[in-house]
Amino acid sequence: MYKVDFKKPCHAHFIGIGGTSMSGLARLLHEEGFTVTGSDTVPSKYCDNLRKQGIPVYPEHSEENMVNNPDIEFVVYTAAIFMDNPEYTYALAHDIPVLSRAQFLGQLMDNYKYGVAVAGTHGKTTTTAMVSHILMKADKDPSITIGGDLDLIGGNIRIGHSDYFVAEACEYTNSYHEMNPWVSIILNIDNDHLDFFHNMENIVKSFGEFARKTKDGGALVVNGDMPYLEAIRAAVADRDIRVITYGTGEANDYRAVNIRLDSAIHPTYTLVRNGEELGDVVLSVVGEHHVWNSLSAIAAGDFLGLDMNDIKEGLRSCPSAKRRFEYKGTTKQGVTIIDDYGHHPTEVEVTVRAAREVLNQRAPEERGELWVAFQSHTHSRTKDHLDEFAAALALADHSLVADIRDDREADDGTVSAQDIVDRVLKLGSDSLYLGDFATIEKYILEHCKNNDLLITQGSGPIYTIGESLLRQ
Repeated sequence: MYKVDFKKPCHAHFIGIGGTSMSGLARLLHEEGFTVTGSDTVPSKYCDNLRKQGIPVYPEHSEENMVNNPDIEFVVYTAAIFMDNPEYTYALAHDIPVLSRAQFLGQLMDNYKYGVAVAGTHGKTTTTAMVSHILMKADKDPSITIGGDLDLIGGNIRIGHSDYFVAEACEYTNSYHEMNPWVSIILNIDNDHLDFFHNMENIVKSFGEFARKTKDGGALVVNGDMPYLEAIRAAVADRDIRVITYGTGEANDYRAVNIRLDSAIHPTYTLVRNGEELGDVVLSVVGEHHVWNSLSAIAAGDFLGLDMNDIKEGLRSCPSAKRRFEYKGTTKQGVTIIDDYGHHPTEVEVTVRAAREVLNQRAPEERGELWVAFQSHTHSRTKDHLDEFAAALALADHSLVADIRDDREADDGTVSAQDIVDRVLKLGSDSLYLGDFATIEKYILEHCKNNDLLITQGSGPIYTIGESLLRQ
């Protein structure tokens, strides 16, 4: 495999440069003195920002993009492209080295002594943000790559000048197997990406292999309350890796006890480390589920030798990342808008329950109805989790469902957004298939009332509905 010499800047080309992670990695190289070009067929704010920073972004994939840049030294490509992509095939035909995004990220992490990789089916972005806040509070000047925008760093990438590197580690297509972190975090293991993994057995094996990628002498921080703990322990039993557990169960190394929520659903709890109470931890994120995320960040920070006061203050100062239960504003009609990226039924359920708690904290006369505007991502995920999506949406008073967004699979006609709606209706909750965003927005304007709360839910541009409503 081609090895990037990060001390010798050259010309790198990114195929699919507009993604959250790809755009951040492109920025990192650019700021390190590399010449960077890229292409992406999907317009995005990330493409716009790259152009503003002087990075050419071509709006289509074409051989001409390669021909016109004869000094390209290597190519980085996103897993979302097909293998007949003209830039990819051109690179192969002309012996230009190609690296997947995961391979490139793994090589980047190897340049740092203290790499921290945050993995798990749910909560990766928020936990990466928590670890980042802790390291910044401890003045460790970390480099950071995160799957969302973080106010602390003004985007999705930070170039530090120390031995610390924090990265979100995605399990899809086993991309996180390219990493070799000093500290690995496994937040949870759930049945997602079944188009690739096919079953839970393969998912658990994949996370076990990720755990084994932890460097000798390093630490694996793992959710001790999850059912797959022993399988993960067994995967690293022959390795010189310290296994650190966290959760609420008494057997965990780091525990949360006496959990309570304030009126804004921000958790506070008492931290217990190996039986010793270490005082309260106060969080600024919404929802009790973030207690587990924060415990993993505490365990990682403690292993890295950070001061516990810095760890606690870092967590206290850490808000939700963009698109993670993000309060967008209140419309002129008095409707509260919350946006959330979650696109797995477990994530949807957690978001809806948290929003219900927000409403329940209001005075009875200000307690409106709960609405969800939802767009599912990929036909296979929708088909695999139809009943679970319906059960999560049924927790709201009303759900408005858009057409399925699919950027990597063809629609074979076996599942549709209407199928979700039909199942929600059978559960006794109001639901309506409306298809496009404009129709959903019009319906909301006509039916949402003062004191109602609306969640825009999904990994695609469903958030634009809320932003449009706030402009009116």
